[in-house]
Amino acid sequence: MIPLKITNHDARRLWLSTNGLGKTPMGPLDLMALIRRLGFVQIDTIRNVTRAHHHILWSRNQNYREHMLWPKLKTDRTIFEHFTHDASLIPMEFLPMWQRQFRRLGDKAARHEWYQSGLAQQQIRDIHERIRAEGPLSTHAFDTKHTGPREMWARPPHKKALDQMWYAGRLATSHRENFTKFYDLGERVFPTPSDETSIGDQQQIDRLCKTAHDRLGTATPGEIQRFWGATDAAEVKDWIVGQSDLIPVEMENADQSLTLALATPDIETRLANAPAPTSRLRIINPFDPLIRDRARLLRLFGFDYRNEMFVPANKRIWGYYVYPLLERDRFVGRMEIKADRAAGRMQVTGFWPEPGTKWGKARFDRLDQELHRFARLAGINHLGWDCRRT
Repeated sequence: MIPLKITNHDARRLWLSTNGLGKTPMGPLDLMALIRRLGFVQIDTIRNVTRAHHHILWSRNQNYREHMLWPKLKTDRTIFEHFTHDASLIPMEFLPMWQRQFRRLGDKAARHEWYQSGLAQQQIRDIHERIRAEGPLSTHAFDTKHTGPREMWARPPHKKALDQMWYAGRLATSHRENFTKFYDLGERVFPTPSDETSIGDQQQIDRLCKTAHDRLGTATPGEIQRFWGATDAAEVKDWIVGQSDLIPVEMENADQSLTLALATPDIETRLANAPAPTSRLRIINPFDPLIRDRARLLRLFGFDYRNEMFVPANKRIWGYYVYPLLERDRFVGRMEIKADRAAGRMQVTGFWPEPGTKWGKARFDRLDQELHRFARLAGINHLGWDCRRT
């Protein structure tokens, strides 16, 4: 089959639309439909202005507010928390295809030196039984201490044991309070499997690949594999061989090179229906799914971005928590923002226009409007600049 040629302009338009960032982010909010469409929402502890999960959802519908998410985990049980490429919230209906990820990550954690807690098996069973008897508990309910070097990721033995059981699905996140995770028995958080929901490993691979490909629209095998991080490269390649309806496409990249990829069967309909990207200037979170796959980001948009939070300060190119700035279908700059929510203040501490991008009054006006909208999400009234607007 002759590959369908997709221009770079159309590839960007399609990816923004597929990712929920093509239209102006207003209108009625169906939060679960939004999460299902994304597939998962990465969560993160850092609250620079607002935490990543809130920003990601707000970016797609600015009627979203911070109080709306956690009841879906704690009360409704329509989402569960587990590990894709990082800690994420996943629709509960995806649980049947997630059993292999419990097994894969549970086995990996059991073997990995980092998770060797130093606790005897009976002590680990005691932790499990205490949760069974007392209900959801956080790591603060246990008192083992870390010994040895105080490294960034050092954890006490009970925390390692809790996380190993959490990766394996024996424990699950019951809820979070002020972002502190509470562990409960998996059987009390996850619905009881039935004949309809229990599926074999190969069916799980099929669902993982199909749901990933559907949320990417067009993708290379590596991009499909990286979406969930729950399959390996060989499994994805075997899955592709068994799919007769995938459409080969030739994607034009930002540098005018071409990449061969596979598209969903409805690719031409998707291209026809994808809207021209909104002119509203958008502040994108560093953990947003639009930019998570850095190779895909560079290929499609020519935007070279890295997260420098864990880079030593003297080796950072930009800053600690830097937001890409998206306008229509291109990135026009990046900025560092810091907030003091208690004081009701948000400050722009760094601003870097993309090379070749002119920043006149109209573009700065659009940025200021988005900054004020972003500040209101966090309940902040005062906005200031601690750097030059150049």
